[in-house]
Amino acid sequence: MSQIHCTTTRRRFKHITMRERYQIEVLLKEKRKPIEIAKLLGKDRRTIEREIARGTVKLLSSELTYVEKYCADTAQNDYDKNAANKGACLKIGHDHKLAEHIEKKIIKEKYSPDAVIGEIRAKGLKFETSICTKTLYNYIDKEVFAKISNKDLPVKRTARKSHHKRVRVSHHNLKGTSIEYRPDEVDSREEEGHWEMDCVVGGKGKGKSKAVLLVLTERKTRKEIIRKMANKTQKSVKKALDKLEREYGARFYKVFKTITVDNGSEFLNSEELESSVKKQGLQRVKVYYAHPYSAWERGSNENANKMIRRFIPKGADIGKLKKSDIQRIENWMNNYPRKIHGYKSANDVAA
Repeated sequence: MSQIHCTTTRRRFKHITMRERYQIEVLLKEKRKPIEIAKLLGKDRRTIEREIARGTVKLLSSELTYVEKYCADTAQNDYDKNAANKGACLKIGHDHKLAEHIEKKIIKEKYSPDAVIGEIRAKGLKFETSICTKTLYNYIDKEVFAKISNKDLPVKRTARKSHHKRVRVSHHNLKGTSIEYRPDEVDSREEEGHWEMDCVVGGKGKGKSKAVLLVLTERKTRKEIIRKMANKTQKSVKKALDKLEREYGARFYKVFKTITVDNGSEFLNSEELESSVKKQGLQRVKVYYAHPYSAWERGSNENANKMIRRFIPKGADIGKLKKSDIQRIENWMNNYPRKIHGYKSANDVAA
């Protein structure tokens, strides 16, 4: 296209494209002046001059001398970098109190970003600005906070994966009552008193104890009970439930109506787990067994175990935990704001 036959009309307020940058590079090699290039591309002369200045770099020639030359790739990289920084100013930029509150909750109190934002709204806490959960995750991704990174999050956001839920039969636990026979009121979570139970194990190896945690999660309220056991055996589980029965007294039979467990060897003695330690022949609770490899059937309990791992990472020696340490974790979980309860805690909604 010659300058004489140029039919390009000037476009106002349009950014220079990558293709146009390569055209500028070719035209400059042809010794065209900025005003000529502007007419050919339908741009303002000053726009072309600024673009040339943006993309001009010093190159070492074959004669070992530096020459200035416009490079389309350099100009495009600079444009992309500046474009990435565009957008509205950070809402949290001047609200130092909100930033400090978020850092305290996530780092010291081990809250998730959603729990932090949800609690602020549920309790009506007042700050200069307000942000949503997604914005907070974005700020953490961009390292806006001086003290918070993705490493501090209990679980990083990931896309939900669809799982094929294949139901299997536990051939080594044919005496226990299958979850298939569990009453509908347990599935609906409309009634309190139905629990899920599992063990959290510690590290294995020389010098480490065999101690584990027995974790019970109430299905409706998500209330947690955590007890330390000497080992992961049927005898220890029965001993822990016996102790709970004595602790709760007559209330035990109302508080604990059913317990759903997996098919781990420590839970296979269903008759002993169900039998009262206080009165022979009395069934204190009904135990149901989930299908093998079906963790979603005890989803609340699985989530509880993940929360416990915020305090007791895999490999830790549970035997070194004091009773007060375990009680502190239990209290933290029962006072944790939960989205399913409108960011109220299990203690807030429990009867």
